[in-house]
Amino acid sequence: MSFADTLATWLVKQRWFAGKGRTVHDLAVVADTEIIPGDPGLRHLIVTVSHGATSDSYQLFLGYRARLPARLRHARIGTDAGLQVYDGLHDSDLTRELLDAIAADRSVGMLRFCRVPGTELETGLDSLVLSGEQSNTSLVFGESAIFKVFRRVTPGPNPDLEVASALARLGSSHIAEPFGWVEARIDGATTVLAILSRYLRAASDGWSLAATSVRDLYATEDGRAAEAGGDFAGEAERLGVATAQVHRDLADAFGHSVLEPEALRELAEQMYRRLDMAVATVPELASSVDKIGDVYSSLAKLIEPVPAQRVHGDYHLGQVMRTQTGWVVLDFEGEPASPLAQRRARSSPLRDVAGMLRSFDYAARHQLIAHPDAEHYAGLAAKAGDWVRRNGDAFCAGYAAAGGPDPAENSVLLRAMLLDKAVYEVIYEARNRPTWVTIPLESIAEL
Repeated sequence: MSFADTLATWLVKQRWFAGKGRTVHDLAVVADTEIIPGDPGLRHLIVTVSHGATSDSYQLFLGYRARLPARLRHARIGTDAGLQVYDGLHDSDLTRELLDAIAADRSVGMLRFCRVPGTELETGLDSLVLSGEQSNTSLVFGESAIFKVFRRVTPGPNPDLEVASALARLGSSHIAEPFGWVEARIDGATTVLAILSRYLRAASDGWSLAATSVRDLYATEDGRAAEAGGDFAGEAERLGVATAQVHRDLADAFGHSVLEPEALRELAEQMYRRLDMAVATVPELASSVDKIGDVYSSLAKLIEPVPAQRVHGDYHLGQVMRTQTGWVVLDFEGEPASPLAQRRARSSPLRDVAGMLRSFDYAARHQLIAHPDAEHYAGLAAKAGDWVRRNGDAFCAGYAAAGGPDPAENSVLLRAMLLDKAVYEVIYEARNRPTWVTIPLESIAEL
């Protein structure tokens, strides 16, 4: 087996590999940069994976050692030229050099390590790879900085760095400001490969906080969400306020415009096409097609322009962190599977509102999938609906009070975006987590 075959075998097993379910026809190394020579050594590779008529590019940080310590065996890839090869991002002996290179504004081959002017970085820190990430790989240096590596490489501007830098310049308190980044010229375009940002110590992600609140509610006998010990509504309202403030800063940084009626009709057509795809994938959705179509039809009939601006684009509870001082929004890269132009395009800020409301629904319902109290499912489902309504209302109230477009006054647009998001989820779950497809299906039936 060639080393390219070894890489391909390892690559398709990674959580961040985007081509699951598709046959890999070829893997080609298109760039190879030696960052650290010797043993241990570190090389940076850009590889292109072909799937018939389509292809994707990924970046790999490969560690090389004659003997692999026990602490790194989980990251092993294979052998090359008699040396053990592994995912070098798991090796602090190697990753310290990446941090040092950013602090020094150093260039190595095609790679340019950049520090945000005026930023002081502590170097020589050990790193730890965070678990649970899907489309990227992040590692924390000490307790001060987090280094996010974009595994899938897309030439051109990176929305995450672009947005976070702009909001940092505005003094936003709701972002983790960037400290530096790594870039390279790929296909003639400057391409961001990784971002170093402030690490949020002692912070909790929104999904975990919401899930804890739901568990508290399910553990009560006959209580309502408002009466449960872990009521989340106050945090949901504060998150709505923070979301509106981030949207205001995004409009200040990148400008705003409107979606004319013609653009709204095209948006409705896109929703119809996604619905057709979803029904072909999950025939159970067919019973809801007429009601969904009525909502999309109402959107297409709007005659008033809708405000548009840069938005987050992939907004959910996993993208927000609760710190000691308030909510912080992460990961402005948008939906990773979408084209770059689409991720940077202006949209209604209610798109993010819809994303967060759908995330509330997931936080409540996902715990019912394998809940041991299946015979009392109806009662638990009622509690879930109560929790979703209470926290969705609180989020929307905070959002409107802080100056965001009032969801109650834009119900046609918001309802269409909620259903479109749920239809997208049906397709995603059917392809990736079939046991979860009941979550969006039940939500659509209720919506």
